[in-house]
Amino acid sequence: MAKRVADVLVDVLAQAGVERIYGVSGDSLNGITDSIRKQKRVRWVHMRHEESAAFAAGAEAHLTGHLAVCAGSCGPGNLHLINGLYDCHRSRVPVLAIAAQIPSQEIGSGYFQETNPEHLFAQCSHYCELVSHSEQMPRVLEIAIQTATARRGVAVVTLPGDVALCQAVEEQPRLHFPPPQPSVSPSADEITNLAKILNDSEKITILAGAGCAGAHTELVAVAGKLNAPIVHALRGKEFIEYDNPFDVGMTGLLGFSSGYHAMMNCHTLFMIGTDFPYQQFFPKDATVIQIDIRGEQLGRRTKVDHGFIGDTKTTLQALLPLLKQNGDNKHLQSALDHYRKARKGLDELATEQREGKGSHPQFVTRHLNELAAEDAIFTCDVGTPTIWASRYLTMNGQRRLLGSFVHGSMASALPQAIGAQLSHHPHRQVISMSGDGGLAMLLGDLLSLRQLQLPVKVILYKNDALAFVELEMKAAGILEFGTDLLNPDFAKLAEAAGILGLTAETSDQVRPMIAQALKHNGPALVEVLVHRQELSMPPTITLEQMTGFSLFALKAVLSGRGDEIVDLAKVNLLRRWFS
Repeated sequence: MAKRVADVLVDVLAQAGVERIYGVSGDSLNGITDSIRKQKRVRWVHMRHEESAAFAAGAEAHLTGHLAVCAGSCGPGNLHLINGLYDCHRSRVPVLAIAAQIPSQEIGSGYFQETNPEHLFAQCSHYCELVSHSEQMPRVLEIAIQTATARRGVAVVTLPGDVALCQAVEEQPRLHFPPPQPSVSPSADEITNLAKILNDSEKITILAGAGCAGAHTELVAVAGKLNAPIVHALRGKEFIEYDNPFDVGMTGLLGFSSGYHAMMNCHTLFMIGTDFPYQQFFPKDATVIQIDIRGEQLGRRTKVDHGFIGDTKTTLQALLPLLKQNGDNKHLQSALDHYRKARKGLDELATEQREGKGSHPQFVTRHLNELAAEDAIFTCDVGTPTIWASRYLTMNGQRRLLGSFVHGSMASALPQAIGAQLSHHPHRQVISMSGDGGLAMLLGDLLSLRQLQLPVKVILYKNDALAFVELEMKAAGILEFGTDLLNPDFAKLAEAAGILGLTAETSDQVRPMIAQALKHNGPALVEVLVHRQELSMPPTITLEQMTGFSLFALKAVLSGRGDEIVDLAKVNLLRRWFS
């Protein structure tokens, strides 16, 4: 029997190593889903929302490094993909999106559910093309796969439902080679020059990011030669902080004062594999050296005196033999001492609230960190769950940490956990650190957990507010507005969905409830009541922020909300007396 275009599409994906397609079925996808039904190499993963499908595919691509695929039916179906695809694209993970289209003869007529995917997805993809004739398949699909894989981002193939059902012209995949794995290094002269600059430098601090994945040994060895503290960006946490005697924590809005201190007090800042975005956290007078695989990123965030194009591992391997041992460790020791004090201060915040309802979220995360498996995969929602994950989860070289760290989208944690669980099999512990706002936004993912029979554990930080938004308002001197969440009983919702639902209303219930959930053979949700007024201080506070917070306090009192200031003080300023 002759193959259809949809059959060839599925064959090419299977040949490329794709094992699953995340999506929601629809009539314009019928040809593709029917082809998947007839074979056993590629699985259709039935999600409850296309946005979740894209987030799940992105998580798979992040963890495996291989191409992952999501799909949406015509019009609203594939339009729902766009937020998740933006996250995938900005996180630089290889994802292919199949955007089904209305019948080809109706394109341009204002037909039911008609959109223009080639325009819609242009800003969140490296490649986006319409397949309007059978002769274009599989070539367009293979170009899309190669683009997503080579450029580490999103590619989109738009396929009308009627074209998918047409007889294929070319019935076999055209490409039969594995993905290339090139090594990129600066030239020998550039490496020599880089070594001379570093050997002649004093008080060097390294700022390292996600581009250091796979180069932990080389990074630590370079730091040892230079006696340089290593500050990491959030996306570099899982690759950098473990087994690292030079680690002094993060910088940035979520970071430690020690990371900020190590960068602001250096004479030379050595940036490696990072696109850290916040200009206000860079030193003003230091000599800046930057290494990145993408030349367009050199100097994008701060002024750079010396820029080099290369991947981290290859470049550092070439550099190491030319580095002299730095005999002065004063800068390193100062940074490490500062880090120990900052770490001690953060750990002191992770204390138990002995009376009344609610727990400090730091306390919750500390126990989650202690109870989780050595190879657990964590996902975290934006906002306060990301803060607690960045500060209280311990990476060890086996654990993984995912979040919407560049795009900053709400509701990413649970769909990313679904992709993580599916791509790493049921035996791997996957934990979603969800906020009540994030979970509620894509609440249907709880039903996906049940339908897919995935043992994901959801730790829900419930504070009945968009808490991080409130912190931003306070810092700006604005009274909170539009941030209240009238929440349901999430544990009961989970039970209604066929998921184990547990509640920890007081701090003494936190550890046993989390332990019970982690041991449960199936999906589970622990609803943990945490303090709404928990402050999260950045490593440095500007005069504007100080003024703004004072203005907030004054406004709160004058508007009859003085009780909120008292609550704020109890939770934060006076917690040693209330813990």
